[in-house]
Amino acid sequence: MRALIQRVLHAKVEIDGQIVGEIGQGLCIFLCVIEGDTSAEAEQMAAKCAKMRIFEDENGKMNRSVLDVGGGALAVSQFTLCADCRKGNRPSFTGSAAPESADALYQHFAQCLRQQGVPTEQGVFAADMQVHIQNDGPVTIWLDSEIFKQSRR
Repeated sequence: MRALIQRVLHAKVEIDGQIVGEIGQGLCIFLCVIEGDTSAEAEQMAAKCAKMRIFEDENGKMNRSVLDVGGGALAVSQFTLCADCRKGNRPSFTGSAAPESADALYQHFAQCLRQQGVPTEQGVFAADMQVHIQNDGPVTIWLDSEIFKQSRR
């Protein structure tokens, strides 16, 4: 599982001109489910996102989580994060999970964020979405669930 996390002042997702998810201060999380991912990765990724200290404290140091600042999360499914660009100029996306399992794990990830206490809005899985983001910083973090497996070694 891969997540691209952006600290935002505001973010929203539109489909056909209709807003389907919107937050103020918080995290916009683009999530890609990789073939072989399980609910354990979704749970670990959600916990990491909720607790990651990337918001500034009173001293200007990144020392507060989205929970600490009372922010929200906008979770957007994005299979293109698994792009394999090693051959040619056209990316391959064969590493992404099948749509049925990817959607289930995307939904589970969003639910896990809510269970962590983060108010969470979502895009619509496999929809053509327009994502509007007002970055804060900018602060952008790349997470791959491989880090959870490596930390167990």
